[in-house]
Amino acid sequence: MNTPSTDLTANLQLMRAAQSRDPSPTWDARAARLRTLEALLQGHRSAIATAINADFGCRPKEETDLLEFFPSLSGIRHALRHGRRWMRPRRSLAGLAFLPARNVLIPQPLGVIGIIVPWNYPLYLAIGPLVDALVAGNRAMVKMSEYTPRFSALFADLVSKYFKADEVLVVNGDAEVAQAFSGLPFDHLLFTGSTAVGHHVMRAASANLTPVTLELGGKSPAIIGPGARFDNAVERILFGKLVNAGQTCIAPDYVLLPRARLPDFIDAAQRVAARMYPQLGHSTEYASIASDRQYQRIVALRDRAVSAGARVHALSGATDDPARRLLPPQLLSDVNDSMDVMQEEIFGPLLPLVPYDSIDEAIAYVAAHPHPLALYLFEQNQALIDSVLARTVAGGVSVNDTLYHIAQHGLPFGGVGASGMGGYHGEAGFRTFSHLKPVFRQARFNGAGLLNPPYGARFRRMLDILLKRG
Repeated sequence: MNTPSTDLTANLQLMRAAQSRDPSPTWDARAARLRTLEALLQGHRSAIATAINADFGCRPKEETDLLEFFPSLSGIRHALRHGRRWMRPRRSLAGLAFLPARNVLIPQPLGVIGIIVPWNYPLYLAIGPLVDALVAGNRAMVKMSEYTPRFSALFADLVSKYFKADEVLVVNGDAEVAQAFSGLPFDHLLFTGSTAVGHHVMRAASANLTPVTLELGGKSPAIIGPGARFDNAVERILFGKLVNAGQTCIAPDYVLLPRARLPDFIDAAQRVAARMYPQLGHSTEYASIASDRQYQRIVALRDRAVSAGARVHALSGATDDPARRLLPPQLLSDVNDSMDVMQEEIFGPLLPLVPYDSIDEAIAYVAAHPHPLALYLFEQNQALIDSVLARTVAGGVSVNDTLYHIAQHGLPFGGVGASGMGGYHGEAGFRTFSHLKPVFRQARFNGAGLLNPPYGARFRRMLDILLKRG
């Protein structure tokens, strides 16, 4: 069901009016909203997982629990443990010339936050930013994806039962509604999705000078260094690639590895995939591709690569099943940058292998491409780890693992350059959705009057001191 643009505007006005009556909610009020959100999740875990599974065709409940419920609930609990401290005014030193004046930063809610949610993790990518918005004292409107209709409808219904319409509101609708939503004069707008759509969102938001946080994507590399624990690297890369059938914005998109280890990687990957998914094609532990459009896009990427000379290495005995949108995991070797599969974010269970002859070559390859949302490095030598970190730019990094940096509430999550701007999670999210209002408080006895006109000899002496020492 589409939400008319007139209703969007009316709902935003309703929230603004409520925020003006309570512009800076107490900690107790914020904590109550967080606990309400926690109760919503805990009370409807089975129904939510069932709806997401129905939208995907097959989404393992275990993956929904691990990748959506776990970070959502742990994020709420982290905010409940630390939010009161985040709210406190923060003292800041006044400049020497202004003593004994005092400076303070007062965190202040921005107002009404807009959140646009993608289809690949429709629960967590709604809850994560919503938690940060609520702990910062804001109200929020959440636009769900039209590509997860069952879950989006369920979530809208649940939120309407647990929250007042002027606290949290869920909006459903197609691309036209999303465009109208992006053009609303929110106090901040957070979008998670593709780089292409991110351009449209930012353009629409700019008409109102609405600040944006963009969580986009790109081609996140996994680098296997010469000193890596090789089998561990293969296992962790496959885990990061194959959960949710690769439909993860920070999934490893390609692997850079020593040229001599290419056959070893293929052999090890086949063993690991067989161990992880022994009944792939006949079980419910491997996710379907979420839509026919996405399925056809990924197959076309693979087929065009093969036509251009790439080789496919199957990781299971299963075959493509368009009816179930089942796409078995496959490695691609003999790839090059002219292929679409090395230009576009894959967002599926294809994993290109790019051999290198020196680690400097691998680093240069990453540095020469658009900044990724994530980078994964497998290496034991600390000096080499430090070198890779210093010479590459990425939204976030996991060393000797994949994905899990996104679940660290003490670390911000966000992109850089083509992979996004801004960040959230934990205290970083609190700051994103707050205005840190600077307040200068002058002391009763102070020297400010010494700088008043007329500008005589005393003024010039004081100015000389300030210019030399201030």
